Amino acid sequence: MGIFNYMEKYDYEQLVFCQDKQSGLKAIICIHDTTLGPALGGTRMWTYESEEAAIEDALRLGKGMTYKNAAAGLNLGGGKTVIIGDPRKDKNEAMFRAFGRYVQGLNGRYITAEDVGTTVADMDLIHEETDYVTGISPAFGSSGNPSPVTAYGVYRGMKAAAKEAFGTDSLKGKTISVQGVGSVAYTLCEYLNKEGANLIVTDINKEAVQRAVQEFGAKAVDPSDIYSVDCDIYSPCALGATINDTTIPQLKAKVIAGSANNQLKDERHGDRLHELGIVYAPDYVINAGGVINVADELYGYNRDRAMKKVEMIYDNIAKVIEISKRDGIPTYKAADRLAEERIERMRHSRSQFLQNGKHILSRRK
Repeated sequence: MGIFNYMEKYDYEQLVFCQDKQSGLKAIICIHDTTLGPALGGTRMWTYESEEAAIEDALRLGKGMTYKNAAAGLNLGGGKTVIIGDPRKDKNEAMFRAFGRYVQGLNGRYITAEDVGTTVADMDLIHEETDYVTGISPAFGSSGNPSPVTAYGVYRGMKAAAKEAFGTDSLKGKTISVQGVGSVAYTLCEYLNKEGANLIVTDINKEAVQRAVQEFGAKAVDPSDIYSVDCDIYSPCALGATINDTTIPQLKAKVIAGSANNQLKDERHGDRLHELGIVYAPDYVINAGGVINVADELYGYNRDRAMKKVEMIYDNIAKVIEISKRDGIPTYKAADRLAEERIERMRHSRSQFLQNGKHILSRRK
C-alpha cells in the first residue's frame, strides 16, 4: 500500500522526514490526530532493519498515542518520533539540537518526550532549541522520573478492575502475581504491600526479586512459573505479548492488570480472556500515568494536580468495563471505543461550531 493510501485509510495527518547530514540525524515525526489538541508522544531511537520498518513503527506508535491520550482524558492528540540509529553509540549533541529545531518548526502541533533509547539528558538538548518538549530535567521545572506516577496509576486501575471481579476494590488479602520488578513494578509492590496484599514476584534480575522478598515479604518463583501460580490478580510489568496461547490456559487469576505495553500477543487473546470471564485492564489505559504526568508540564508542573489526574485512571478503567458490558465486547475493544467516542464528540462539536460561525457571518452580510 502506498504511503498516502495508508495515511488516508487510517486517517493520519502528517508525516515529517528530518535529516541533518552533519550530525547524522535521520528522524521521522508522525502526527496521527490533533482533534483533541497538539500531538504528544515520545522520541524513540532504534536500530531499524530498514527505513520502511522505521516508518511503520512511527505510524503504529503515533496512532497508539492518539488512543492513549484520548482514553486518559487529555486534551492532546497523538504523535511519535523515531530516530534511526544506535542509541549506545550514535548520539551527539548536534543531533538532538537539530531535531529540536525540526520540532520547533512545527509550531506546537507536536510535543515530544522521552522514549525507548532516549533519556532526560537528550530531552534537555532538544529543549535548547524548543519549548515543545516534556520530560526534561527537574531543574527546568519538569516532573522528573515518571515511574512512581505510572505505578500509582496502575495501582488505581487495578483496584477498579478488582471491584468488577470481586465486588470490592479492596486488595487486602488478595494474592497478586507481579511479573517483573523494575522501577514501575517495585513502586506498585509498595502500594500493594501497604494495602495488605500477598505478593508473588518474578524477574530475570535476581537482585530485584530478592529486594521484593526482603522488603514486602513476597514469594519468589521462576519466570516460567508465574503464569500458573494460584493468585487473584496477574500483573504483567515486564515484556509484552505475555498473554498468548501458551499462557492463557495456565492462568488462574480473575484479573489482569499491569504496566507492560502490548500485553496481548494478538487481539484474539483479548477475545479469549473475555470468553473466560477474566477482567483485563487494557494496557494503554492503565499505564497512562506517565503521559498524564508529563502532560501536566504543559501547564507548569504541579505534582499534586498531576497525581489527582492520575487517580482518574480508576474511573477510566471503570468506563472501559462499562462500555464492555454495554456493547458486549472485550475490554481491549472497549478501550478503543472509549477513545474513539471522545474524539468523535470533539469533531462533532467543532463541526457544529464552524457551522454556527458561518451562519452568523452569512446573516451579517
